[in-house]
Amino acid sequence: MAKLSELKSLLAQAKRSPSPRAPKAARRPVAPPVDATDIDLSEAFADVKPLARGDRAAIERTRPPSVPSQRIADEADALAASKYGAEPSPRSWEAGQEHDVHQTFLRKGLGSDVLARLRRGHWSVQGELDLHRLNRDEARDALGEFLGAARAAGWRCVRIVHGKGLSSPNREPILKSKVRLWLAQRDEVLAYCEAPHHAGGSGAVLVLLKGRGQG
Repeated sequence: MAKLSELKSLLAQAKRSPSPRAPKAARRPVAPPVDATDIDLSEAFADVKPLARGDRAAIERTRPPSVPSQRIADEADALAASKYGAEPSPRSWEAGQEHDVHQTFLRKGLGSDVLARLRRGHWSVQGELDLHRLNRDEARDALGEFLGAARAAGWRCVRIVHGKGLSSPNREPILKSKVRLWLAQRDEVLAYCEAPHHAGGSGAVLVLLKGRGQG
């Protein structure tokens, strides 16, 4: 058994040592005090409506026409193609052309297929000369200059527009016959034929020129 003196010393020691404290509870956030002068904006502006913007022009959108214009145009093109063909026939001529001795020209030594290919567009037209409103001398000079420039540029096929002579005195196609005569006299001209309907008809000729390597 423990002695009385030992019990007293233990008791005195227990009184001197601090007793364990209970852990502190976690602090809860404290809401800031509510000021009586604060305003609730959602309530203050509850009956406010936004103003309509006045900087935009009011554009009335019109409905497209109910007429199918594109379909009508397509049908018109199809009708024209079925009537005249996508390209005029190489052997189709205007009335009276078959009686014109200057309708075509082919230099000697060339096969007749050259004219057929020229009519069919075998050679694409690379240049054009319009002689409208020119007198005979002006037209001849312009034709000579044009053919010289075309030959220097290496063009093989050109179109000469001389008109049908409808505005000439007595409606005689004077320039038409002159131009074709001048073409036949030019050394660089191999052949010519009247243009198809869509390219001038009897008012123009397609001209085949010599190539650069040809004498």
